[in-house]
Amino acid sequence: MKEIASANLVKTKFNEFVKAFGLPRLIIACFLLFLFLISPLAGLNILTGLSDTFNRFGMNAILVLAMVPMIHSGCGLNFGLPLGIISGLLGATLSLEFGYTGAVSFIMAMVLATPFAVVLGYGYGILLNKVKGGEMMIATYVGFSSVAFMCIMWLLLPYDNPTMVWGYAGTGLRTTISLEGAYQSILLNFLSLEIGHLRIPFGMFLFFALFALLVWAFLRTKTGTAMTAVGSNSVFATASGVNVDKMRTLSVVLSTWLGAIGIIVYQQSFGFIQLYMSPFYMALPAVSAILLGGASVNKATIPNVIIGTFLFQGILTMTPSVMNGLIQTDVSEVIRIIVSNGMILYALTRKQEATR
Repeated sequence: MKEIASANLVKTKFNEFVKAFGLPRLIIACFLLFLFLISPLAGLNILTGLSDTFNRFGMNAILVLAMVPMIHSGCGLNFGLPLGIISGLLGATLSLEFGYTGAVSFIMAMVLATPFAVVLGYGYGILLNKVKGGEMMIATYVGFSSVAFMCIMWLLLPYDNPTMVWGYAGTGLRTTISLEGAYQSILLNFLSLEIGHLRIPFGMFLFFALFALLVWAFLRTKTGTAMTAVGSNSVFATASGVNVDKMRTLSVVLSTWLGAIGIIVYQQSFGFIQLYMSPFYMALPAVSAILLGGASVNKATIPNVIIGTFLFQGILTMTPSVMNGLIQTDVSEVIRIIVSNGMILYALTRKQEATR
């Protein structure tokens, strides 16, 4: 009898865990674990794959975190993330234009990106307040059109740093700008721990933890609570004296600013600034990651960000490498496109479920 009771208790605990963690996320986590386990059969080192996953997690985590404020305020998923990314690109290019180097260039990139993020986020927030109920569709077009507009501006803005402009024309920024001598790998190398083939970028983890803590703490302030109330029930929030439009606009500004910081962190690990059409689809992986982590269109937490980013980036990192090794053919780009868009499609179907 004791054995039966013990087995029932274990079964109950397991069912509770599956319900809390979510069966889809459990399946994806098991698949990711499976990829790590079979990687030696494909000629890959497990620790190298884990290091790459950690690196990609650190690169993308703040971009995913940028989704949280807008979800809490009821503005939905931030498909207009390219506005924040453009702000970060402006801050980064201005930091190089003014000749900053090393850690100072990283700090100044964030400082210079902030006013652009505030202004663009404020205008974006006013627009979303006028289209309540259709925020995500409008945000998609805002993101796409802003990227296209900046393709013109990158050619017209008066930059003259010879490492950034086209050499033959002497004007217009290059498609890709190296960060060598500036803030390349500034966080990636900071407090980085190497154990054999395993490299843990504690600098990027701590930087993300700082911003995650700030967002968590803000959401528990009086203003943050009011913002969450607006997302939960705007009628109740209005009756309680909360300015709904103001809270929604504030959440959009915060989301845009986090997007600007996120792309600067992404750049330092990547080693380059990519302009023109590069930000075009960057909102989709961030949206998919937070949905895979268990968020819905009206509720998101920091654990959703962490779990979703790790699962999304882990699958995206390991699947092409393992498949290439197993079939001995270089189809990594094809597999990456299939896997990434497949996860995006799956995540967006979870969004529809969450709204029921």
